[in-house]
Amino acid sequence: MCSGFETNAVHAGYAAGEHAHAGVPPIYMSAAFDMESAARGDALSAGAEDGFSYSRVANPTVDVLERRLAALEGGRSAVAVASGMAAVSFALLCAAEGGGRIIAPKTLYGASVDAMASFFPQFGVHTDFVECINDLAEVESLIGPDTRAVFAESVANPSTEVTDVAGLAELAHRHGVPLIIDNTVPTPYLFRPIRWGADVVVHSTTKGISGHGNTLGGVVVDAGRFDWASPRFPQFTRTEVVVSDDRSGVWHSFASRFGADAYIRRLRIKYVRTFGAVESPFNAYLQLLGLETLPVRIRQQTRSAAAVARHLRTVRHVRDVRYSGLALAAPDGVDVYQAQLVRRLFPDGVGGVLSFELDGDRAHIERVLDAVRVFTYIPNIGDSRSLIVDPARITHREVPADFRAAAGVTDNLIRLSIGLEDVDDLIADLDQAIQRAYGEP
Repeated sequence: MCSGFETNAVHAGYAAGEHAHAGVPPIYMSAAFDMESAARGDALSAGAEDGFSYSRVANPTVDVLERRLAALEGGRSAVAVASGMAAVSFALLCAAEGGGRIIAPKTLYGASVDAMASFFPQFGVHTDFVECINDLAEVESLIGPDTRAVFAESVANPSTEVTDVAGLAELAHRHGVPLIIDNTVPTPYLFRPIRWGADVVVHSTTKGISGHGNTLGGVVVDAGRFDWASPRFPQFTRTEVVVSDDRSGVWHSFASRFGADAYIRRLRIKYVRTFGAVESPFNAYLQLLGLETLPVRIRQQTRSAAAVARHLRTVRHVRDVRYSGLALAAPDGVDVYQAQLVRRLFPDGVGGVLSFELDGDRAHIERVLDAVRVFTYIPNIGDSRSLIVDPARITHREVPADFRAAAGVTDNLIRLSIGLEDVDDLIADLDQAIQRAYGEP
């Protein structure tokens, strides 16, 4: 692995000599692979040997993606899955299964809130939600013997508030609890949570990683530093047939068998293999192509987002602009604590997502959404195209009112995901749409 991010985005995790010297990672569209001998088949099935036997467990194309994303995030290993929500769900359930609790902010992405508030409890996993994840005293007050993880987004969607990952990591580790961070919005190009103490990082690779709105995927990256053999996590220390040789009377737990890789191996063997939310080789291939241009795309999108945010501050009928990245150049209007965090943790910006609130009523919001010509009304982010959406009715529709309020998701909020178009065209499009919505020439 080289040291440069741009180099690793193109080359990490791939050795052409292992793939018939193909210049681009091939798409291995095979459900299964020849195990070659009975002895090797037994070793592959037991996890004693790394390799490929069945694509529900591992696939060569997906393996390259996993290795590349682990390298870019500074992690030890990774598992790619079929969607961002599969990544979030598997990462949290793997840590908290068996009746554990998670601490998380109310400001999470809508589907994450819905899963954690109403669905995970059906499996005995509960969440203690806090108003502000950066209120370390509040977070610490909730840590108990059954707390299994602290979970947050590095940059919240859609408010773009940034998380004090370093502070949270120090607090969580002091209590023997891992920190899991969703790093989807900034991508590893702008921020690498593991560097600041996070133990596990998740992404919806559907978003900025892919960058073209043409594939679904997710990934869980493990730093490989957390001690999962602690009594707090009995699922890692109890013996399991799947990693043992019961015929010989040799019994293992995930911790005893895999050591530092216990978490990521359990996630792959118990969650991906069993629940089957498998990343397809073709989708992995598309995400590998997206990664090659990630630095170039994110640089431009971040610059354009800052320009759009600065402009929106001057537009009539815009009563609030939410883009913490403004702290780098125009700090007025950005919370002082947030500005300090942005400058310390995000010196190159927070990404291409921003939101703004308009005056008026629902009819004005609908008219803006219907009047844009360059922006597209799509519930996605990180695309090469610029996207617009009304979070209260779309991405946060299933979120309870008090959670929407905590996240600043009002009925008059509009979220933008800035793409690669000319920024002057984007600004002109928003201007004309707002003018038309309010009946102004």
